[in-house]
Amino acid sequence: MNVTSSEDSFEMIAKTCGCEGGNKKVTYSFIDTYHGLCKDKKDIMLSEIEACERLKNDTRNEIDRSVIETEIAELKLTLDLLP
Repeated sequence: MNVTSSEDSFEMIAKTCGCEGGNKKVTYSFIDTYHGLCKDKKDIMLSEIEACERLKNDTRNEIDRSVIETEIAELKLTLDLLP
């Protein structure tokens, strides 16, 4: 019998949304994980940073790239302020 794990190595997906001329922002979606309820604030923020880094590597739009870089900087700052 073969037993496989269907759990993804990524916990979260990041996407940019908003109009080109308007206010763009980054949104996050959780991927179903086995231990999704055992996450604290720090783990969630680390997952958001990881998702943003993957999104930044995949984007070609300069406006989206600057929005993502700003989001990463804000997340890292907030992560440093957590106890």
